[in-house]
Amino acid sequence: MGYRSVFAPGCFKGQNIIVTGGGSGIGRCTAHELASLGAHVVLLGRKREKLEAVAAELREDGGECSLEAVDIRDEEGVKATVGRIVAARGRIHGLVNNAGGQFPSPLTDISKKGFEAVVATNLTGGFLMAREVYLQSMRQHGGSIVNMLADAWGGMPGMGHSGAARMGMLNLTQTAAVEWAVSGVRVNAVAPGWVISSGLDSYEDEMVKALIPMLKKEVPLQRLATEAEVSGAIVFLLSDVSSFITGEFIKIDGGASCNTKIFPLEETSASKPFQGFHRAEAPRILGGPGKE
Repeated sequence: MGYRSVFAPGCFKGQNIIVTGGGSGIGRCTAHELASLGAHVVLLGRKREKLEAVAAELREDGGECSLEAVDIRDEEGVKATVGRIVAARGRIHGLVNNAGGQFPSPLTDISKKGFEAVVATNLTGGFLMAREVYLQSMRQHGGSIVNMLADAWGGMPGMGHSGAARMGMLNLTQTAAVEWAVSGVRVNAVAPGWVISSGLDSYEDEMVKALIPMLKKEVPLQRLATEAEVSGAIVFLLSDVSSFITGEFIKIDGGASCNTKIFPLEETSASKPFQGFHRAEAPRILGGPGKE
C-alpha cells in the first residue's frame, strides 16, 4: 500500500520541491505525498539521522529524494545549502517552509533568549529559506512557496513567542506574494490547528500532557486533524490548480478558530478523518506507538 493522495498521479513529475522539517510530523507526511506524485523531494532539517530515516522510507516506496542537514537559522548555511540544491537539481519548483518549534510557557517566564530562539526558528529561518530560494532560483523561473502558520488568531496564551512568530509569517507571506509576483512566484500559507502528529510527544510539561487528550472537545468537528489533511492543503497550494491563488492562507482546524465558547459543542463522531498517509503513527500521548 502506498500514499493515498487525492491528486492526479504524476502531477508533480519533474519538479524539485524542498520540505524543511522533513524528518518528522507534517514535513515527513508532505514529503511522502509529494514523492508519491512524482516530485523529487529535498528533505531539510537539523538532524541528518532523521532525514536519512525518512529518505529510506521514500525510496522504499519508490520515491525520489535527496537531503541536506542545515539549521535554517544559520544565514550562511542556508545560502550554501540552497546553492548546492540548485547546482545539483537545476531549479527549485516549490518550497514547503514547514520547520518550526516552540515550548509552552507564560509570557512572564520566557527569557529573551528563549523568545528569540522561537522567533528565529518559526519566522526568521523561514524568511531566510524563502529569500534564498527566490534569489537563487525562483526569481528566474517562478515557483510556489507554502509557509507554516498556526491557529493563533486572537492570541496564543501559553505560547506567545510562537504566536508572535506565526503571525509575523502571515504578514511575510502576504508581502512576498506582492513583491515576488512579478517573477511568477506564488506565496501562500497553511494554518493547522491541533494535529495528530509526533510533535505532540515533544511537550514535557505535565499540564500540557494532561490537556492534549482533551483538545478535541474545543473543536466543532470534535477531533484532531491527521497529518494527511494538512499535507493535502499544502500540495493543493503547490499545484497548478491554485495558479491564481497567492497571499492567502488555509485554516485546517476543524472550525476551532470559529468557536466562541458560547455555543455549546456536542459530542459527535460524524466527521471522518482522511487517512491518506500509509505510514502515519499516532503519538504516544494519544495512545499510539509514536515516532521520534
